[in-house]
Amino acid sequence: MALPVLYPLRPVDSASVQFSKWPRGRRRITIDHRPLAGVTPAMLLDWFSHLGGTIEYGGRVVDRYHAWHPIDHIRWELERPAPAGGAAEGARFHMVEAFGARPEYTVDEVARVEKLDETGIRLVLRLAGVPVFQLEHTWSAGTDGAHYVTVMDLGVRAPLLAPVNRVLRRRFPDDKARAWVKHNIEEVGQLEYLLPRLNHSGEAEPTQRAESRDGTPHRQHGQAEPVH
Repeated sequence: MALPVLYPLRPVDSASVQFSKWPRGRRRITIDHRPLAGVTPAMLLDWFSHLGGTIEYGGRVVDRYHAWHPIDHIRWELERPAPAGGAAEGARFHMVEAFGARPEYTVDEVARVEKLDETGIRLVLRLAGVPVFQLEHTWSAGTDGAHYVTVMDLGVRAPLLAPVNRVLRRRFPDDKARAWVKHNIEEVGQLEYLLPRLNHSGEAEPTQRAESRDGTPHRQHGQAEPVH
């Protein structure tokens, strides 16, 4: 069950979007978002480091991931903690979401966090050690808020693995890519409302329970992560 939308969803034309095609069927989508007022790089790092936490949303305590996009997000799990523990570089994130809440645009993927610091996060999916998918969010401080850029790379570079790119295109066709762009612009825009309301001291939030999408309470995933 989707959460109510408490804050305005940014329209697609609020960002600069570029679709690029590369040799052997590789694709890249770049989204330069409108600045996030009141948001700092430290706040963004805290958000991605504690995605398994909870937040007060419309008088309820819910998963942060659900509040991040109240319509499209379904589930987030810390599939594997980082070597040093928690959601940091080396961890694996399991994400389930449906762009536009449309079943045909559902993604259910586990990606490795290959970068997470005050400059951004990079999620990578590899096949036999070769990157086939990369999603990088890069941010920096600005006078009018955080400057935030999203880049998705789809496909492999090696000529011998070019058939993989045809499979990726079938799994992620152009209409699904456009739905993802809309989704990404909306979810990034929500951070402008969610992040300033959080405690950024690094301490755990008071509650240890959140409501699931059907309204029933459940334990948070990834108990090894100290902030949950």
